Amino acid sequence: MSGHSKWATIKRKKGALDAARGQVFTKLIREITISAKMGGGEIEGNARLRAAVLSAKAANMPGENIKRAIQKGTGELPGVSYDEVVYEGYGPYGVAVIVEGSTDNKNRTVAEVRHAFNKRGGNLGESGCVGWMFDTKGVILVEKGNFSEDDLMMTALEAGAEDVITEDEGFTIKTEPADFEKVREAVEKLGVSIVSAEISKVPNNFVKITEEQEENLNKLLETLDELDDVSKLHTNHTVES
Repeated sequence: MSGHSKWATIKRKKGALDAARGQVFTKLIREITISAKMGGGEIEGNARLRAAVLSAKAANMPGENIKRAIQKGTGELPGVSYDEVVYEGYGPYGVAVIVEGSTDNKNRTVAEVRHAFNKRGGNLGESGCVGWMFDTKGVILVEKGNFSEDDLMMTALEAGAEDVITEDEGFTIKTEPADFEKVREAVEKLGVSIVSAEISKVPNNFVKITEEQEENLNKLLETLDELDDVSKLHTNHTVES
């Protein structure tokens, strides 16, 4: 399986979910709060908030927690003010890494991210140093189920999807950001199980590494993922078969 696959990211996080559920909830609550602050508290009219709530429900977050996070974002409840941050750098073997997160203290966060890169054989770079290797796309992951693969592909493509990729775990649908909501809504009407739906960074060129090298790279990704202020990680690596 390609290392850059969103399915790989979900599998890696799922393995540590029970052990670090509190930390996962903290990250999800931040994303929900920021999404509500930026786009309002109505899920139907806020694609980013809808994606965040979907992720929270997939992690079995209680509905009351989700509601409070939204209310903090809209100002109905008091809460901490967070700034969004993006860091770029290189991991082992020349793999590009983009780190997205939110923080109430930028100096603390950049120091923690830099330490993680240095500790695991990477280097934190300047803004823009690897961003050009990625495109911003809508990415929808659909779990395999009792539906026609042809129906899924036809529905997604007719709604404006760029591509529908069949993988071992399910289907990955890619869209332009402007078409993301339209495609998601069309696919959702088929009654499929959507595992994840978000606007994400998709690599446009790749670094091939071995499975053994990926294990070492994952040490960096896991160290970054353990930071409270980090919410998303993107890489451009793929594993040689």
